[in-house]
Amino acid sequence: MADAIDHAPPLTRTANPTRRKLLMGGCTLLVLPVIPRLAQAATILAVRTWPADEYTRVTLEMDSELKADHFMLDNPHRLVVDINGLSMSRAINELVSKVKPNDPYISAVRVAQNRPHVVRLVFDLKQPIAPQVFTLKPVAEYKYRLVLDLYPRIAQDPLLALLKDAENDPLAGILEQLAQSSSEAPIPSVDGQKLPPTAKAQPKEPAHPPSGVRDRPILIALDPGHGGEDPGAIGKRGTFEKDIVLKIGKRLKKLIDAQPNMRAYLTRDRDYFVPLHVRVQKARRVKADLFISIHADAWIKPTARGSSVYALSQNGATSTAARWMAKRENDADLIGGVNLGAHNKQVAEVLLDLSTAAQINDSIRVGTNVLSEIGKINRLHKKHIERAGFAVLKAPDIPSILVETAFISNPAEEKMLRSPKHQQRIAAAILSGIEDYFAAKPALARRA
Repeated sequence: MADAIDHAPPLTRTANPTRRKLLMGGCTLLVLPVIPRLAQAATILAVRTWPADEYTRVTLEMDSELKADHFMLDNPHRLVVDINGLSMSRAINELVSKVKPNDPYISAVRVAQNRPHVVRLVFDLKQPIAPQVFTLKPVAEYKYRLVLDLYPRIAQDPLLALLKDAENDPLAGILEQLAQSSSEAPIPSVDGQKLPPTAKAQPKEPAHPPSGVRDRPILIALDPGHGGEDPGAIGKRGTFEKDIVLKIGKRLKKLIDAQPNMRAYLTRDRDYFVPLHVRVQKARRVKADLFISIHADAWIKPTARGSSVYALSQNGATSTAARWMAKRENDADLIGGVNLGAHNKQVAEVLLDLSTAAQINDSIRVGTNVLSEIGKINRLHKKHIERAGFAVLKAPDIPSILVETAFISNPAEEKMLRSPKHQQRIAAAILSGIEDYFAAKPALARRA
């Protein structure tokens, strides 16, 4: 480089001072972009609340990751959250109006600038809570999220959902008595009126339980997919999968509860997020005899259409599409937002390893019946059961299927899914498949 400069033509070497200043100025401009900028306060992009009986979630979506500290105060109960790197804004103030009067946990929230670049949130609580505060990296359509999960200090028992409406649900009285004693007892009553004995799954050939053990109705766990922060697939008209499958789930529950020998339990009955492993735990906690996860399919091409039914596979997916679908559904935890630090990984790993061949075989049987019935009201995407590693189907002792009711990404099927009449037809078809399964396999529901 020195030799090149030394042997440069005289004109270049004797460039005038003005030109030299211009060249130096140009060099200065070239290095400006690498000088670091001063740090700026983060921007709140959105504030959301998801109240539910099980827990209330508060989400703050931001354009950069922030650190938050929290602590509890008693008398009265309050949750205090300090968010570092944040200044007051209109968006953060919107959190005050997001809290609804029917929120089971939050009575009010106050927001203020506690000190420079630290915003303090104070949640006035209706009951003692065990909070989980964590952050999530960008995923799908979301940027960084700060998540506040307000759980009750005493976790809600899923059985309470079956027990709390004893006046209208004969199963509630039965379960309450079974919880007290497994010995033979008088026929349960509600308000002094005897309840009719529960029917068997196969009334033509009733099986007789061992002495001292009474039957109860077949219990079906219905799992409307997605919810809360996780909308699921979104149709061209803006239809959220989470909303459609909840409506179908509620319709199916009503049909099942009308049967003399069946009752249904919803893993979620409102718009809130339930982690995949918690859905499985709920079904096992209420000792469900069957688990049905309800979804609405999506594909990269809007021409894809038809209904599908999936069962668990321990040895890989039966097709590339099934593998892709399982990954999409399993990613619900990432999108919905799970506090990984709060998981018992050992328990989760054991649960994943316990799925049995018997459970999978029964899942295929019930899935085949359901697929056949759905085929009477809608075109089938595949005429046989597909299999893949769906996390939500991994209860080791409960036959479990996942029903993709239709392609919400297909405009024609999205329109069908929005129709209350078609939702009812789907629910009725699933019920028919359930009834066919228990008729062909007359196993009684679990005993207490």
